[in-house]
Amino acid sequence: MIRLGLAGSVLIALGAFGAGATLLRDPLSGTPFAAWGYGHGRMVATAVLYLGIGVLVWAWIRAARMDARGMARATAVWSAPLLFAPPLFSTDLYTYLAQGAVADAGFNPYRTVPAEVPGPISDNAAGQWLFVPSPYGPLFIGLMRSVVSVTGTDLVAASVLARLVVVSGLWLLCLALPRLCRHLGARPRFALWIGVANPLVLLYLVGGAHNDLLMIGLMVTGAVLVLDHAPVRGFAVLTAAVAVKVAAVVALPFLVWVWAANRVPGRRVTVGGFVGVATAAVSIVVAVFGVCTVLAGVDLGWIGALDGNTGLEPWLSVPTALGKITSAVVDVDHARLITGFRVVGSGVLAGLVVWLWWRSRAGGAVALRGAALALLATVLLAPVVFPWYFTWPLAFGAAVGWQVSRIAVAGAVSMWLALSSHPDGRTLLPVWGFAAAFVFCLAVGIVLAYAGPDTPAPQRTGQRILGSVT
Repeated sequence: MIRLGLAGSVLIALGAFGAGATLLRDPLSGTPFAAWGYGHGRMVATAVLYLGIGVLVWAWIRAARMDARGMARATAVWSAPLLFAPPLFSTDLYTYLAQGAVADAGFNPYRTVPAEVPGPISDNAAGQWLFVPSPYGPLFIGLMRSVVSVTGTDLVAASVLARLVVVSGLWLLCLALPRLCRHLGARPRFALWIGVANPLVLLYLVGGAHNDLLMIGLMVTGAVLVLDHAPVRGFAVLTAAVAVKVAAVVALPFLVWVWAANRVPGRRVTVGGFVGVATAAVSIVVAVFGVCTVLAGVDLGWIGALDGNTGLEPWLSVPTALGKITSAVVDVDHARLITGFRVVGSGVLAGLVVWLWWRSRAGGAVALRGAALALLATVLLAPVVFPWYFTWPLAFGAAVGWQVSRIAVAGAVSMWLALSSHPDGRTLLPVWGFAAAFVFCLAVGIVLAYAGPDTPAPQRTGQRILGSVT
């Protein structure tokens, strides 16, 4: 199965040179391969890419019964060809580099946008991202500045190096997920299959080179350290995840319960004990985040830049989708409806996260399940949602023991999300494309239900599948 998946990844990588998010100044220009990105050549490249996706998905389904070591090896082999291909389903990698170029030029990317620092690197940032300050944390800005500093204006080298930085999160996940399974009761091979080898992860986080991969790798590693009674190191790593992308902050309060419960095993956490742990956790977060900020040479301007993409209206956001549907049938200003639904969604999200947090005060596995559900709620109710955001809850959820029927649903949804964007990351998938993706993913779910992984082992101490937070 590893060889079959490798064949699929190679086809995907080859197709990406014509159908992916290629550079404006294409290195293939002037060579016989230039036709691969235009006209009929581009159509062929797109067909090759989707053929590769089909082969990779089939290999993924058939690999569901591999052991944990084989799953990790398959993930590494399947990822390798994607490391040297143009980005897939997104142009965010070029935006990261543009923001790194701003920092390398001596400007603050939280105040100076890429359009103000024109050049070979900034020119590849797509559309509105040229005019939006960076919403990413100081650690990630520092990493991208270092990449640009090393590679200069060599965009090919910069793209490969930046992707390697991001994909280090995949290595962290492969190490951390089996350890997380020991606390949550799932089988490591299943966690790696759904949480790491999943085509949604490979195509979007590896192929698309999204910094979400580095964030969730650090987030899961930090959570494992806290569970393993190393809370200071754990919260330092968790803070590093937040310093990459702020979404990881949702997990922090849940891990405070874990730390507090570990200090009084078998007993209820007291108010004084919780306050002491919370104070220590906040101190670690402030110290580590402060060091990252100083080393990156920036400030806290990223907080004000978090709403930079609210002008987008993707259907994957529940409040945004409800606003768009309502505006289609009610004669009310479209923008006001969207804003109203988003405000309500934010309120519901805040209440839901607080409720999940309070229900997680037993710590341990219960708190991690609460964090997974809180991350899922964050994705569903956020104003703007992209397909790869669903890997946030999947990072923790992969280590929860699931029944086969739920595995099939998760696999089918993962595939639908993976196919919901056009490979070049710049154009929307046409209506017929969504219909074809739906049929394909329905077939994936049916196959998984009958040929997918075995039912995971029952969880320890008779815990329910989603834990006591549900």
